Amino acid sequence: MASSAGSEDRVAEARPRLVTRPLLLRFVTVVGSSASFYLLLSVVPAYAQSAPGGGSDKAGLVTGALMLATVAGELVAPWLAARCGHRVMLGAGLLLLGAPALALIVSQSMACIVTVCLVRGLGFAFTLVAGGALTASLIPPERRGEGLALIGVMAGVPSLVGLPLGAWLALHTGYGPVCSVAALIALVSVAAVPGLPGREAASGLPLGIFAGARSGTLSRPTAVFAVTAVGAGIVVTFLPLAVAPGHSSVVAAALFVQPAAATASRWFAGRRADRRGAAGLVVPGVVASAAGILVVALTGVPVAVVVGTAVFGVGFGITQSATLTLMYSRVPASGYGTVSALWNVAYDAGMGIGAVGFGTVAGLTGYPWAFVLTAFLMLTALVPARWDQTVACKPHATT
Repeated sequence: MASSAGSEDRVAEARPRLVTRPLLLRFVTVVGSSASFYLLLSVVPAYAQSAPGGGSDKAGLVTGALMLATVAGELVAPWLAARCGHRVMLGAGLLLLGAPALALIVSQSMACIVTVCLVRGLGFAFTLVAGGALTASLIPPERRGEGLALIGVMAGVPSLVGLPLGAWLALHTGYGPVCSVAALIALVSVAAVPGLPGREAASGLPLGIFAGARSGTLSRPTAVFAVTAVGAGIVVTFLPLAVAPGHSSVVAAALFVQPAAATASRWFAGRRADRRGAAGLVVPGVVASAAGILVVALTGVPVAVVVGTAVFGVGFGITQSATLTLMYSRVPASGYGTVSALWNVAYDAGMGIGAVGFGTVAGLTGYPWAFVLTAFLMLTALVPARWDQTVACKPHATT
């Protein structure tokens, strides 16, 4: 017994500490940026629609401006971070995310709303890319999967709560208070930034985002994640429209279950990746994601809709964790910003393309068949996933 206890103690000592003071401060900035972003994600389109001369086209315009600026910011953030440092970029991102929201209190003009969305989109992109690189540098490589999963949970909970809470606050208190709360949350979290590590010498040459995109070791996981993110954009956008009227409770349950399942499975996948590697999780994640969307195609069966979104959430969470862990493991510290940018661009672009493309297809085939076709489209991600596994198994594989 004593020998067994001693062995367990040595194993525990061999595992480096995961949660440190800098990582706790990083948690503060993660919660601050995520909560501020998601509180207003559904509120601002409604605000624009209620403005004089507003309409559904105005609601779409502001969301489009937000996502366009986010993707653009993610593309330039690695270049800026290489010159300013990740800590400066994170602080700037929180300021750009929070302060402009206060302008919505004093003006409801479309020019003001679109400008605010553009600036906040840039700010959110900076927090994602610079914050992601900082996170990777704060986590011991031996516990990278678990650490990234923990950060995913810290970001996922505010998004899970923020979307419905923002709409509820706007309905019961008006747009001004919810805009003020979103601004305050981001601005207060800036206080945690000085406690994070400053600019440090990173091993390896800087890796530009386009060079990273051309590298097979990064482009293959990026492509896999982008294809699975297509399903996430479709579920969030079209599930309320695809389910038969009178089943609003089914939609609400499904939209809660999907991110909850993704958050839980991301945590599980991260812990498993640290013990057995992340590469073996990618294919199961893709298969589960596609299977979930295929079950959702039974839009007239409430149980199928909820179960399908849960299965999709599990697969999507596994894919999130596995692809990000793989990508960070394949670059030196100087490439962390590029990895964060590529992964987040894949997320946003996949969701956006999925929503636009699905709407066109559904207009021709109807929602059930559009979900079926989406499931088969998502299975095409198995090609780069299996290719990546094959190449990774070869000695000295770099492409």
